[in-house]
Amino acid sequence: MPPLDWKTIWITGASSGIGLAIVRQIAATGAVIAISARSSGKLRELADEYSNVYAFPLDVTDEKAVAKCVIDIEAAHGPIDLAILNAGVSANSTEARPEAELFRVIYETNILGVTNAVAALVPAMSKRGAGHISWVASLAGYNGIPGSAVYNSSKAALITLAEASYFELAAKGIDLSLINPGFVRTPLTAKNRFPMPFMIEPEKAAAIIIKGLRRKKFEIAFPWQMALGAKFLRIMPYPVFFQIIRKFLLPKMPK
Repeated sequence: MPPLDWKTIWITGASSGIGLAIVRQIAATGAVIAISARSSGKLRELADEYSNVYAFPLDVTDEKAVAKCVIDIEAAHGPIDLAILNAGVSANSTEARPEAELFRVIYETNILGVTNAVAALVPAMSKRGAGHISWVASLAGYNGIPGSAVYNSSKAALITLAEASYFELAAKGIDLSLINPGFVRTPLTAKNRFPMPFMIEPEKAAAIIIKGLRRKKFEIAFPWQMALGAKFLRIMPYPVFFQIIRKFLLPKMPK
């Protein structure tokens, strides 16, 4: 991989899945990579493999800890040029109203985990008039799918947040990218008990993401087949949308 434009990169959710694959692919470029996740042991093992990867264990739901982590990274390695906010959790439910605890855990990680980081990053990036923030939502955020109400709605919030934040951040000189993967073979998708079409490996997902970030694309959505289908469903009138779900998806859902 040719040299990157970013000197210091911060990646959350870096200990497994897509985050881990991104770290491994960009580590050879020489950029300084600060990695964060709750699993401190895995983080340190990963950091020990590379001379330019540094572990910063973190619970992204802790607002004060996130703010301190950003300060610590920049004090040790200089300004963060690119942040890839990848931390996320998933859970499936077949009930229309899952327990409040399920909402709390998923929303705190998937939504507040991003907003905590954005709040910590924006002041310094604004002062410099430069920086690139990206976060991982999902193609699942485009549609409400039975059995995934909590997860899908958390990702929908991230999509809307990106759309609403684009011009505000651009006015401060900050680039923004929204990453919307389909099904990627990770520990997160391993929990799913339904068909997952167009599944790709995390290494391929990482390559697509890095390419899109280098081009400063606003939305990096893949695979294209699923992205096209999700966007098509998004614009359908509700009676048509519900009929498609009833006919093609509900029969495949686990009983």
